[in-house]
Amino acid sequence: MKYVVTGCAGFVGSNLADRLLADGHEVVGYDNLSTGRMEFLSQARDHKRFRLLPGDVLDLESLTAAVAGADVVMHLAANADVRFGTEHPRKDLDQNTIATWNVLEAMRQGGVKHIAFSSTGSVYGEPEVFPTPEDAPFPVQTSLYGASKAAGEALIAAYCAGYGMRGCIFRFVSILGERYSHGHVFDFYKQLREHPGQLHVLGNGQQRKSYLYVQDCVDAILLAMDKASGPVDVFNLGTDEFCKVNDSIGWITGHLGLRPALSYSGGERGWIGDSPFIFLDCDKIRKLGWAPKLTIKQGIERTLQFLQDNPWVLERA
Repeated sequence: MKYVVTGCAGFVGSNLADRLLADGHEVVGYDNLSTGRMEFLSQARDHKRFRLLPGDVLDLESLTAAVAGADVVMHLAANADVRFGTEHPRKDLDQNTIATWNVLEAMRQGGVKHIAFSSTGSVYGEPEVFPTPEDAPFPVQTSLYGASKAAGEALIAAYCAGYGMRGCIFRFVSILGERYSHGHVFDFYKQLREHPGQLHVLGNGQQRKSYLYVQDCVDAILLAMDKASGPVDVFNLGTDEFCKVNDSIGWITGHLGLRPALSYSGGERGWIGDSPFIFLDCDKIRKLGWAPKLTIKQGIERTLQFLQDNPWVLERA
């Protein structure tokens, strides 16, 4: 099959592209390289079945040409900068919502019928039910990122209904692992490299979060794409556990052999839109036969090892 992967030079996109190639598929990577790294494509570029098309998802003409003849579009390109959303509110609208409309419109013009979409557990805002299932009532959105992804989901559902497409929507928790280039492990490790004796934490350290190792995430995406049968299927992707930020700090500093002094700011939310508790019900994807192989602690340790082995990732941030 022929897959187009938007955001193919990013963290999850590059890992997904490698897996698709290993499974024998043809992959067209589409990325403007604004945050993606060419180094993440070093393995993919060795394959004759891989082709990189530099391009922006906001360029509908270029995107339409890129998806022509594809069997499936894996739409992972996005602005994932949740923390600073209120400082540049147009970015989430453009790069998450309008870009998703562009992908769908390019697919419609090219007759492409299948899409996978990387959404987020942030669409649940601050829910009242934990673990939170896919059919939980949507609350008031608390971040521009979550709102833009929810709008993208709605567009996919409307295009599937209107044009006979099929969509798989994946609501991720935070993803960890090789090629990780932003997030709390990145931020904490970068701080500790610069001043090992102190660590500043956004929030009170009591925020409860769930995380998922990137290869477990890719396993789930590909299984769902193979097994799902509805016009639009929505899957939570996460582990059946969560940890406090302070737990994560303990694993990170323990791995590094450090005992820094900790300081905190921001209260129970580290920034506007930071949900103090994220824990998703993943029973639906588990019923298809999927289960994560790594615990949150193991995922954090793998991420740290990647960052230690690849200091250029931090230096170019």
